[in-house]
Amino acid sequence: MERYLRLSLRHNFIVNVTEGGFFGLALGFASFVTVIPLFVSHLTDSAILIGLIPAIHAVGWQLPQLLTANRVARLRRYKPMTILMTGNERLPVLGLALLAFFLTSLRAEAALVLTYLLLIWQGLGGGFTATAWQSLIAKIIPADRRGTFFGLQSAAANLLASVGAALAGILLERFESPINFAICFLIAFIAMLISWGVLAWTREPSNPPPSATGQTDFRGSLTAILRRDANFRWFLVARMLFAVATMAFAFYTVYAVRQHGLSVIGAGLMTSVFMGTQIVANPVMGWIGDHHSHRAVLELGALAAALSTLLAWWAPSAEWFHLVFILAGIANVSAWTIAMTMTLDFARDPSERPVYVGLANTLIAPVTIIAPLLGGWLADAAGYPTAFLASAVGGVVAWLVLRAVMQDPRKQAIS
Repeated sequence: MERYLRLSLRHNFIVNVTEGGFFGLALGFASFVTVIPLFVSHLTDSAILIGLIPAIHAVGWQLPQLLTANRVARLRRYKPMTILMTGNERLPVLGLALLAFFLTSLRAEAALVLTYLLLIWQGLGGGFTATAWQSLIAKIIPADRRGTFFGLQSAAANLLASVGAALAGILLERFESPINFAICFLIAFIAMLISWGVLAWTREPSNPPPSATGQTDFRGSLTAILRRDANFRWFLVARMLFAVATMAFAFYTVYAVRQHGLSVIGAGLMTSVFMGTQIVANPVMGWIGDHHSHRAVLELGALAAALSTLLAWWAPSAEWFHLVFILAGIANVSAWTIAMTMTLDFARDPSERPVYVGLANTLIAPVTIIAPLLGGWLADAAGYPTAFLASAVGGVVAWLVLRAVMQDPRKQAIS
C-alpha cells in the first residue's frame, strides 16, 4: 500500500488540487460571504438571519463529523463514502438556482424558509462527508506535505472563487433580480458537478482489515483522548475563540453597502480581494506551517482577525474595506486551512485520526452557531460596530491561548 501511495502521490496531488479549484469556482458564484447574504437581504432585513448564513455552512461542516467517526475508522477505503456523501453538499446549490428562478411566484416568508432548508442540507452534506474526506487526504498525502497540499488546494479554490465572485458581481449588476441570482447559482452547480467528477479520479488502495470496535469502545476512546491530551483541549478552546473572532466577517459586505454606499460590483470586487488574499496566503502559510510551526501561523491568523474587525469598526469609507478583507482572508486561512491541517497532526496512531477529526469539529460546532447569533443580536441591538468590537476581543483572547498555553502537536510528538 505504501509503495502504491508513493507512486500515486503526484496523481492524487494534482487531482485533488484541481477538484478544490472547481469547488472554489462554485463558491465564488454562490459565496456564503457576499452572494447568498445579498440574496437573503432581499427577503429579510434581520442581521441575525443574515449572520446565520456562513454559520450554517460552518456548523453543518463541523457538527456531524463525530457521528461518522466510528464508521470511518472501520473503513478499508474512504473514497466511496466521500463520493456518495458529497452529493448532499452539491445538489442543494441546484435547489437554490431553482428557488431563485421561481422566486417571484413565492411569498417572501416561504422563500426564506426554503433558502435556509437548502443551506442546512448543503452544510450537513459537507459535514457527513468531512471525516471520510479528511481521512482520505491524510492517507494519500504524507504528513510533511499536508500543509503545502491544503495550502495549494485552497489557493486554487480561492483563485477560481475570486474569478467567480468578480463575474458574479457583473451578473448581479447586469441582470434583474432574482434572475441574476438564479444564473449565479446555476453556474455554481455546474462547477460543483465538474469538481465531483474530478474527485472520483483519486487513487486509493485498501487499508488492512480493521479490528472490530464496538460502540462502547468508541465512546471510551473519545473520553480517553480528551482526558489525556491537554494540548488538544487547548486547541479546541482556541478554535472556539476563532469562531468569535470571525463572527463579524459575515456583516462586512452588508455594512459597507448600507453605511458607506458600496455598489453591487464593489461588493463582488471585495469578495475577489478576500479570495485573492487567500490565494497568496494559503500556500505560503501552509508551507510555513510544514517547515516551522502551524501554531505560529494560527497566532498570526488570530491577530489578523482582531485587526480586521477593529479596522471595520473604525473605517471612515468603503475604500478601507479592501484592507479589512485582506486581513479577514489571512484569518480565514488560519481558521480553516491551518486548523484542519493541524487537526490531522494530533493523532499519533492513524487509527485514532477519525476520532480526533470528529472531536475537533463536532465539539466546536455549538460555539460556531452561537457566535454569529451573538454577533447578529449585537448588530441589531447596538449596531454593527459593536459586533465588530466583540469579534476583536475574541481574536485577542485566541492569540493569548495560542501564544501562552498551546504547543505545536508535531513538535510535542518529537519531544
